[in-house]
Amino acid sequence: MNRPLVPVVSRHFHRLAWFAAILAFCVIVFGAFVRLSNAGLSCPDWPTCYGQAAWPKTVEDAASHAASNIRQFDDTRAWREQVHRQLAGGLGVLVFILAIGAVRKRAKGILQVVGASALVAISIFLYMKGAQIDALTPEVRLSPESLPWFEGAAALASIGELILLFAAWRWSNSDLSRIAVLTLAMIIVQALLGMWTVTWLLKPIVVMSHLLGGFTTFALLVWMAWRATNVPINLADAQKIRVWVVVGLVVLGIQIALGGWTSSNYAALSCGAGKSLAYFPKCAGQWWPDANFSEGFVLWRGIGVDYEGGVLDGASRIGIQLVHRVMAVVVFLYLWVLALKFMRMPGMRGWGTTIALLVSTQVCLGIANIVYALPLKVAVAHNGVAALLLFALVSLLARLQSPIEASSTP
Repeated sequence: MNRPLVPVVSRHFHRLAWFAAILAFCVIVFGAFVRLSNAGLSCPDWPTCYGQAAWPKTVEDAASHAASNIRQFDDTRAWREQVHRQLAGGLGVLVFILAIGAVRKRAKGILQVVGASALVAISIFLYMKGAQIDALTPEVRLSPESLPWFEGAAALASIGELILLFAAWRWSNSDLSRIAVLTLAMIIVQALLGMWTVTWLLKPIVVMSHLLGGFTTFALLVWMAWRATNVPINLADAQKIRVWVVVGLVVLGIQIALGGWTSSNYAALSCGAGKSLAYFPKCAGQWWPDANFSEGFVLWRGIGVDYEGGVLDGASRIGIQLVHRVMAVVVFLYLWVLALKFMRMPGMRGWGTTIALLVSTQVCLGIANIVYALPLKVAVAHNGVAALLLFALVSLLARLQSPIEASSTP
């Protein structure tokens, strides 16, 4: 009989955790749709859209808000960005409830979670006040009148985040309190990255970090949901297999980061596009064209530059694309080796087959992006399958345990 991985936190905790994980997956996929349809800057203010909780319906509605001084309202794209924010906001509420449920038996646990969240909520209102002042004078990047509001917002958000991190450091994970609080802290970081994505005009390092933060949040929620569900997989050599899975997560995480860097620098089609061997497997008609790797991977550039459409030259974008392709081969080979390893294990053939199918599908979608010049549906699916691969590996990491571990579980 399988023993539980952790004590039952509450009757419905695992259901809420699964719902949050599913919503996180939806946020990742919809976020990819927003980014790839060039709607990331369609709401120049944050977290509202031209001052509205939803979005304006007409240009006249948007013109009444100071944000219209920054960017002209686009009624075909603004709804995409704001729906994404609303989905992310709903996810934040769910993670907050999960954190409350996990820490409710900890000394002053609820007080710490609620207090930290309240500080972050207040910081958002302070930020909005400062941003509204700056929007009235768009020629000035940071007006002296707005600075105190921004400083106050940064101070409160930092204090709230430190409270959560300190609590997670002090608490164990026997009741999932540590992982739940860390997930809430990650949600706060994600909110900040979402804000900087808009205010720093799609700065690539911020866009890539925002993408990684979304995948990290999804992974944390999947791990928490499995541990709360208590359905372990017993294997004699579970410890060795976990090492293989961790390495798989590392190489997959690097590739997801490279994908985000490729997308945020608009380098997906830098080798060309079409049904020609010159574009794939070759790049720009060559097996290894001239590429500027050092310039392509400069992580930090100036603030105030509008990065929409990209600012790098062709050689720099080719360098990014080549690295992404090489890493794709590494991930494909490693995950296939891992899949074959599982296929040879009793009771694990389904996992091996799933991983093999997912990584093969992912490669096919990447090639289709080049052959068909980055169609929106294919590009969004490419992000979705990456999330499913992450789900498979995190699920294995959360569920695998050896018979010795099972017998020692209280």
